[in-house]
Order: sequence, then structure tokens, then C-alpha cells
Amino acid sequence: MVNPYLERFFLKFILKIKDDFMTSSNAITDINTSPQSALESTQDNEQFDIASIDITAATDTAQLPQPIQPPVQQATYKANATDFIVNELLPLEFTGEGEHLWLHIQKSGMNTAYLAKLLSEWAEIPLRDVGYSGLKDRHALTTQWFSLRIPKKQLPTVEFAPIDIGANESVTILDQQWHNKKLNRGTHRANQFIITLRDIQFTDFDTISPTPEQLALAKQGVEQHLANIGTTGVPNYFGPQRFGRNGNNIREALSLFARPPQQSRPQSKKSKSKRVPREQNSMELSAARSLIFNEILAARVCDGSWNTGLAGEVFNLDGSGSIFTSEEIDDTLRTRLETGDIHPTAVLWGKDNDKVSGVAADIENDLIQQKPLLARLANGLEQRDVKAQRRALRLPIEALSWEWQDKGETQILVLNFTLTTGSFATSVLASITKQLIH
Repeated sequence: MVNPYLERFFLKFILKIKDDFMTSSNAITDINTSPQSALESTQDNEQFDIASIDITAATDTAQLPQPIQPPVQQATYKANATDFIVNELLPLEFTGEGEHLWLHIQKSGMNTAYLAKLLSEWAEIPLRDVGYSGLKDRHALTTQWFSLRIPKKQLPTVEFAPIDIGANESVTILDQQWHNKKLNRGTHRANQFIITLRDIQFTDFDTISPTPEQLALAKQGVEQHLANIGTTGVPNYFGPQRFGRNGNNIREALSLFARPPQQSRPQSKKSKSKRVPREQNSMELSAARSLIFNEILAARVCDGSWNTGLAGEVFNLDGSGSIFTSEEIDDTLRTRLETGDIHPTAVLWGKDNDKVSGVAADIENDLIQQKPLLARLANGLEQRDVKAQRRALRLPIEALSWEWQDKGETQILVLNFTLTTGSFATSVLASITKQLIH
């Protein structure tokens, strides 16, 4: 039998020889056609063996650690569109005047960007004049607002009734209002989720057919767990949709980082613009930052500091983007942490990550150094001048309620809760259920 350690040594030796003869043109090779050569030419000349890293496993959010064992072993969700309902919460007083027509729309089986395109065609206006606050899940029943800039309030002569949609797609206008401003991205405060979990199998059962007494105890355990996370919150992981199918967004990020950064064009002396053009790869950059964040949060869950804080921590004020630092954790901070007034944070990786210090900084930096995949992603983000930001490690759950809707031996649980924008309902589900079947 071949010794795996010797085999790995000779493989790395051969790859190192190959690397010495690589030319700079190899760096632009697409990772999907020649993954290894695309990543071997790096600025620090370190070996990065993408073939040895399981990207699918690295982005499997179902394997991320939880502070408490989920009480449900397995459940089915999104069996149909009405099992996953998302309502955008956008508190706003409309002026009743202005040239922006705001439409409150319920949709199913259709993504937000495509609906915006249909609206622009109906109103015969440029797509840039259609506004919306956030992207909503295609495989769900969702409600959200759109704004359409209608010059002189000249509405289309026909009602909005798109015909080029599929059998499983639907669009309904629930309300319309005139307003003096366009709807911009990130305007809404939160989203309400109504999620139905079907075919529930409880964690503590070793039998397929539990007795009525066992079922009652299991449901009681689920309800106690729900009451706890409604108070303490859950780890604020990025959900699987951030990484694409089988982690393909991370593969695209690695392919992007294997190419030289885009150079900004020199500006003429007469140019008044001082901004550097942003690279048009937001999906890949976001996925890279999200994976690093999830890994840091996972480490903090394992050491128990995800909701208690560490020396050198950067804290986030609940419900806002405000942050502050603290070199020590005193009784005042402990009280604020326990009441949910503040939350520990981790870095969304980028340049100038200088706010964190002490033990909290050591965890972030050590994790990057220990994992080659994270190191490559971090280096790629810095090379593209992405600025570091902070994200709360803890996700508060607002207005959490639940209802059992059992049908015979089938256990059905309906959850109703609200999350702030930028957070993922799947993070709540992962804290309840070990395995979600879709």
C-alpha cells in the first residue's frame, strides 16, 4: 500500500517543479478548465493546491456548528411556494404626489430582477427607473415594493398582466401609491418569514413510530428550544444561497483572484471625479467574505465566545450599523450582551481590519493563516482594495411564534418570525433542524 504522506510529498514536489516553469500568462487560466495552474502563480509564490480542497464541503452551511443541539433531526421545507412566505417590512408614509409610482406586489416562482424587467417593459421606462429594496427568493411566496418613475404620471393604457411567464409563476399587485422618491436598495428594515416544516423527525427518537407520550415530550422540547433562541438569538451565519450551487460562487471567486486586479483608468486633469471604479464582481467578492466570516463565527461558536465577547472585541449596537471597541469585558458590557443591546462581531474581510485587537484579532488572523483556502480568499480581497467591515456574530429573532399543524402521523410545524435585512432565515432553521430536505 502506498504511504499517503509520501504520496502527498512527491505530489507537492512535482507541483513545485512545475510552478518554477510557469509563466505569468498561466495566472489568467480559468479555474474551471485548469484549476491548479490558475492558482499556482501568486504574488508570494506559495503553493495553493485547489484540487486538494473540497469546495462543496467547505461551503456546506448545514455542517456549521451550533451552540445547542437542534431538537429536530430532519424536516422538509419549501415543499410548495406557500411553505416559505417572505413579507418585506417597509414602514413608510407616502406623500401621495411625485412621479414615482410605488407598487406592492406579491409574486411566486419569479426572481426580483426579472420582475423589475417586466415592470420596465410595461411602463415603457428604462430599467434604471425601476427601484426595489432587496432581492427575494424565487422559490417562495413573497411580497415587496417596487417604484417606477412615471414622467408626468402618464400610466400605461393597459393593466400590468404579463403573459410571458411560466405556469408556476404568478404576479399580483396588492396596492399602489404615488411618492416623491425612488425606492433604493436596502431601504426596508426587516423581513417577516412564515415557514412551514413538514415530515418532522425528532432528534431523540430511535424509532419511526413514537408513542403519543414520546411525541408530546419531543414537541415540548422543540417549544422550549424555540423559546430559548427567541431570547438568545442564533449564530448569524450566511446562508447557502450566498455560495451558489455546490459552492460555485467560491470557485468563481478563486478564478477571479487568479487574474491580475483590474487597473483603474488614469483620469484627466479636468476630471472632477475622484472615485476609483469598483470591480464588477460583487457576487464573487461577497461570497469570499461570507465564507471567511462563517469560519470565524464557527470557531467562536466552538469556543463559546460568539455571544459573550472577547478582549479586543468590536461590538455592534443592536439594530444599527454603529460599532465600538473594548480591550476588556467588564460587568457593564456583560449586562448589555445578556440583554441583547450589543453583539460581538467578526470581520467581513478586507483591507484596514485595524479596529479589532487582542484575543478577538488573534482568532481571526490565526484562522486565515491555518487554512489555505481562507488565506487565498483574504489575499484576493485585499488585492482588490475591498475595505474591511464588521458583522454581528449573533442574530436576534423578533416576534418568534409557532404552531403545530399535524395531519395524522405527519408532524408539521409553522414558524413565524422577523429578521433584520441582511440576515438569513436558514440560519434560524439550522439552529432548529439538523437536516433540511428541499
